[in-house]
Amino acid sequence: MNWTLTGATALLLLAGCSPALNWRNVPVPEAALTITLPCKPDRATRQVELAGAPVELSMVGCDADGATFAVSHVTLSDPSQLGNALTHWRAAVLAVLGKEAYATAVDTPYAPPGVLPVPQSVRTVAQGQRADGSAVAAQGVWFARAVGPQVRLYHAVVYTPKPRPEVADQFFAGLALQ
Repeated sequence: MNWTLTGATALLLLAGCSPALNWRNVPVPEAALTITLPCKPDRATRQVELAGAPVELSMVGCDADGATFAVSHVTLSDPSQLGNALTHWRAAVLAVLGKEAYATAVDTPYAPPGVLPVPQSVRTVAQGQRADGSAVAAQGVWFARAVGPQVRLYHAVVYTPKPRPEVADQFFAGLALQ
């Protein structure tokens, strides 16, 4: 028997069985959060408007196996605007995905431990279009929590060409508040 050929064949078979999503814990200390991502993350920060107020939005995300995974967070300067800000954020994400996203969006409550119990804390599933016109399935969550005297808002999303609820479930299960 040719052990070299057998060993090489075994390595090829093992490589073929390797998971496309290599999940790892990624601390996001400035957000008091640890997330689980299937790829090495990129980070970015920019100024945006949220419910009529400028905020610094920070994002951590990556692309793997045809999917985009991202978690964004902001500190809200006026905690009384919590509901409006979450509603505005969700609407802005759906607007980018086009009219079809509004028509197909289905919300369910999203209330893991440690999250503020507000009606705008939701998980949304929608079908839409990317900027290039290709189809996209979006699964996102929006939620808030108190961190000392501040209110921090979060948004996590998975974009895929076709719905992959099992991937989104795993991603959302990996959101751990600190």
